[in-house]
Amino acid sequence: MLRSIIGDGIESVLSKVAPILHQHHITPSVLTLTGLAVNFIGATFYYHGFMVIGGWVILFAGLFDMLDGVVARAGNRATPWGGFMDSVVDRYSDFVIFGGVLAYFAANADVLMTVLTAVVICGVFLISYVRARAELVIAKCDVGLMERPERIILLAAGSIFGFLHAALWILAVTTHITALYRIYYTRREAARGLAPGEEEIKTNRNG
Repeated sequence: MLRSIIGDGIESVLSKVAPILHQHHITPSVLTLTGLAVNFIGATFYYHGFMVIGGWVILFAGLFDMLDGVVARAGNRATPWGGFMDSVVDRYSDFVIFGGVLAYFAANADVLMTVLTAVVICGVFLISYVRARAELVIAKCDVGLMERPERIILLAAGSIFGFLHAALWILAVTTHITALYRIYYTRREAARGLAPGEEEIKTNRNG
């Protein structure tokens, strides 16, 4: 959602950098893994309680997440494998970032926020998992409010501007709403693709 609103503007700027990186043989995979490494740094800042710095670092890492795709297209190197790797690394980055936040709260014996952050992590991974499973049934399932750019920007904004707790509460609710909406959307779109009467037969078979 957010990518469709501001992503084109950011990518138009990054597209000017992409040919330079391509000429220097900097591959999309290198950029993807660099973004993961930067997120590890951000998570370390979170763990040690430097929330503002952590917020800026994960925003910086997000640029690599966008730049790898731009470089892939600029060098005509966009492949299914590259998309797969990017998605897997994104999941590692999500775990690293929110894991750093969770570790901070756990180290400070804040049970409520530790549990809340665990709920957020669950929601984050459910969003991705539901999409992966849904796209075995329907063509596309990229719907919902709290996609990855929104999650990172909300967490970073909460870290930088001092409303981290509120940001995590919002994420705890909206990530699960997004996952549930994707389940509903998949069910609806799958039903539309069935022949009349087939939905009832299939439902009965599945018990």
